[in-house]
Amino acid sequence: MTLRRIRLQQLGVIEEAELDLAPGLNVITGETGAGKTMVVSGLGLLLGERADAGLVRSGSSRAVVEGEVDVPPDHPAARRVEEAGGDAADGLILVRTVAAEGRSRASVGGRSAPVSVLGEVGEHLVAVHGQADQWRLRDAEQHRVLLDAAGGPDLAAAAEAYAMAWQAWQQARERWAELTRTTAERSLRVSALRTAVEEIEQVDPAPGEESDLRAESERLTYAEELRQAAHHAHDALVGGDPATGAPDGPSVSALLGSAVAALAPAAEHDEELAGLQRRVQDLLYLASDLGPELAGYAAGVDVDPERLESVHARRSEIGALLRRYGSSTEEVLEFARQAAQELDDIDVSDEDLATLAAEVARLRDETGRRGAELGAVRRRTAERVAATVTEELAHLAMGSATVSIEVAHRRPERPAGAQEPQDGPGEPVVELSDGSLARAGRHGLDTVEIRLAANPGAPARSVTRAASGGELSRVMLALELVCGDGSVPTYVFDEVDAGVGGAAALDLGARLARLATTSQVVVVTHLGQVAAHADRHLVVRKSTDGQVTSSDVSVVEGAEREAELARMLGGVADSDAALEHARELLARRATIDAG
Repeated sequence: MTLRRIRLQQLGVIEEAELDLAPGLNVITGETGAGKTMVVSGLGLLLGERADAGLVRSGSSRAVVEGEVDVPPDHPAARRVEEAGGDAADGLILVRTVAAEGRSRASVGGRSAPVSVLGEVGEHLVAVHGQADQWRLRDAEQHRVLLDAAGGPDLAAAAEAYAMAWQAWQQARERWAELTRTTAERSLRVSALRTAVEEIEQVDPAPGEESDLRAESERLTYAEELRQAAHHAHDALVGGDPATGAPDGPSVSALLGSAVAALAPAAEHDEELAGLQRRVQDLLYLASDLGPELAGYAAGVDVDPERLESVHARRSEIGALLRRYGSSTEEVLEFARQAAQELDDIDVSDEDLATLAAEVARLRDETGRRGAELGAVRRRTAERVAATVTEELAHLAMGSATVSIEVAHRRPERPAGAQEPQDGPGEPVVELSDGSLARAGRHGLDTVEIRLAANPGAPARSVTRAASGGELSRVMLALELVCGDGSVPTYVFDEVDAGVGGAAALDLGARLARLATTSQVVVVTHLGQVAAHADRHLVVRKSTDGQVTSSDVSVVEGAEREAELARMLGGVADSDAALEHARELLARRATIDAG
């Protein structure tokens, strides 16, 4: 997954620019004031940051930032876009618009969406490391995520064992909580369910029976009327005994027979008339067929008052069930099935409750034991990671800094000396082997905090409070190098080179390039030593007509890139010494890549 392209329109000093990004390390350079920070600001808007009308270019009605991201259809960011109604089949298109008066709009996958959706999508795509945005360190849970990512197979196995114990314990606790509601409440529920099941079983309705009974009731109620109607229709078609009420005059069959006979002689001389005769003949056949069927129907109509009474009684029974348990017999039968299942679940004996209580206690102990084992692996991992990150910082102009990672059990949120909580809907607390209590969570018993002592003798404090903007970015770079598992597709570093120079700048560039072997990296830098490691080098240039200043962004290669590096190294692009230095840096990077 890569961030393929960013388009900026009317954003600060940038009138219109397009950044074509590559996999690997992308560096963005340019003179002071050219608008490099606008690139990071635009990316921030694309990731859901709060809109600032001050970012809109003077004289423009709105600023627009558009990003194109190559992402597989099963990626979490793609799934979130589809949940919002957008199209992610061929990658993601993210758009953010900020009006000059401050209004902001967002679009994901071609569909308008709340700005918050951009933020949710962005967390799966990009981690921005700069003075203003360090969510990977501000979020305490991310400290644990970083540490666990560096733990390898041993920590992963311990975490999986804990997760299985935790899930089983929570399911047992929920079952226990359900069954240990007040005795009166559970007794009433059991009684109500049993009464309902017994009533439905006693009536024993069949699916669709209410419709069949309704139709039969209608036939029985109007049986005599139905029989008489069929008799009269039969007599009209084929004739009958006038003494039984047959209509006066010839029957339909007799009249049709006369019509056939009248047409027969002349039909021999004209095909059209012959066709009409055949149609009359068909009517005669149909009338002759209907006659016996009507007679059979009339004979079969059952005038049965006793059966009618029985049907009414059955409809009354079914109707009572429909009023209580559903609008159809299918719903009534489904209610009975669910009620029987719930009865099996909650109608348990005291012996069953005791067995469940013992199982809850066993699973709580198992969770505590697995949590302690996971915590021990995390502490060993924390020592190793802290030492490795501290070593990395020595190569990033922070040789006096020391990183430590504290892994501690969460303590219960209740007064000291309070009675040990019962398993149920309350706080999930486990007892450890030393008798102390710890509060359990989905990912273990531990809190993890990454700390930094910026100088020898300085107290270790949470890294977000102990480091400046540039230092924080370098700490984050070191952490990503040591702990990163490739789950974040793109990293953006701003101000990572603040206060860095000389040999440390070369080390910084090399480490950014190393991170870029597993993830896409975008860096805004003013150091030629860093820019020389780029897989793609973009330059922000500003121009002015004396009244209006604007900037654009372009990719530089070959001699243009050498000139830009020379400008960064020596202050001028055409200095022979600076150009030679630039070529040396590029040659060194080529040698590293070849090796």
